[in-house]
Amino acid sequence: MVRIVAVIPARMGSTRFPGKPLAPLLGRPMIEHVVRRASMCEALDAVYVATCDEEIGAAVEGFGGAVLMTSPAHERASDRVAEAAGRVEADIVVMIQGDEPMVTPGMIAAAVAPMLDDPSVACVNLARRINSREEYVDRNTIKVVTNVHSNALYFSRAPIPALDLARDFSSGAVARPPVFKQVCVIPFRRDFLREFARLTPTPLERAESIDMLRLIEHGLGVRLVETKEDTHAVDTPEDLRLVEALMRDDPLLQRYGEPVARGALRV
Repeated sequence: MVRIVAVIPARMGSTRFPGKPLAPLLGRPMIEHVVRRASMCEALDAVYVATCDEEIGAAVEGFGGAVLMTSPAHERASDRVAEAAGRVEADIVVMIQGDEPMVTPGMIAAAVAPMLDDPSVACVNLARRINSREEYVDRNTIKVVTNVHSNALYFSRAPIPALDLARDFSSGAVARPPVFKQVCVIPFRRDFLREFARLTPTPLERAESIDMLRLIEHGLGVRLVETKEDTHAVDTPEDLRLVEALMRDDPLLQRYGEPVARGALRV
């Protein structure tokens, strides 16, 4: 039996939005939405929040979630998840960023599926098509291009692949190459996650501030899986207001009364 756990990295010190995990969203801290929605995924055996901040730990425990306290030294979310994963039993560790409050159980199950079908797949990223000019040019939106085998070629905050904004995003645009954004639901095989944490950080990873580039620069593979579910990460206060409007009628909100603790309360 394959044991699959989710680890949600979160910290108070975001440069673009300090205190973001505890920002109120529909009357709850944003991190609570991520935990509750991940906990609804039957593919997961446990859900943890990995943080170095006691404020976040206390908030998560307050709504019944499980916490893994980590070092404050990590620059990358994946490194924080790697430390936390070393203290739990798992074959697959799903990193779900704490700023993805629109995540759904189906998105998590879809991201894990390639690993269950193919033992050679060691890391997967969920991706969603970009259909608006605004998302395409937004530096907070991480774009990704793939090869014909759905393996990532490059991630960037810049608009890739290069398109004609006036032509390709007009209402009467003809068919153009699909443009994808990274959705931060990222399963790793546990041993591969350990290998990631041992790798030397790379120049493009630092330049773009994108974890996955460390793998690509070291010649390792990242499989992409497309999701058609609407999602929008929260990088700024403006994003928070947009997501609040998008989530207001979300049917998953009706299930928030269910217990969320799936693992030791604090490890």
